[in-house]
Amino acid sequence: MAENGDNPATIARERLRAAMVRLANGDSTALEEIYESTRVKLFGICLRILRDQKEAEDALQDVYINLWQRADRYDPERASPISWLSTFARNRAIDRLRTGKVRGGAVPVDEAAPLPDETPLADALMVDAERDAQIHKCLGTLDERTRTHIRSAFFDGYTYAQLAERADVPLGTMKSWIRRGLQRLRACLEASE
Repeated sequence: MAENGDNPATIARERLRAAMVRLANGDSTALEEIYESTRVKLFGICLRILRDQKEAEDALQDVYINLWQRADRYDPERASPISWLSTFARNRAIDRLRTGKVRGGAVPVDEAAPLPDETPLADALMVDAERDAQIHKCLGTLDERTRTHIRSAFFDGYTYAQLAERADVPLGTMKSWIRRGLQRLRACLEASE
């Protein structure tokens, strides 16, 4: 697995930080990189406050236009890029509420300010994706029969009894196959950490 400095979350954060610095120095390609890595999270923030997809899209557009114009205001010593951008998006959405640009259905301004951001950070999503990829890689090391039964039980929701019936084996045999497969899967995952 990755060394501490090679942690996917750290790498993603550093790439975003570097892109923010490049943008502040006038590199227009950095804006596209920032957009690709942050648009989902920032749109979620805008949508949660404005409760209207079109309004959230407009607010998000405002975020990136203002970011292009004010990228030099980002101080990497004071905040992580995603925290700064999240605050920026939240403030843009609240500004739209205050100026009355938003149709009905949005949250009241006084409720929007303390609205928590419960969406996972981009770096957490990357770590989850890496973990999922490792699980699938380790599943690939199992024999076909065991892999199929584990996938059916844990991804498709079949019970051990249903799997035993489908395979025409005793329930205890199915439980043993899956238990041994899970032990091998656990060993593979632990070896990759």
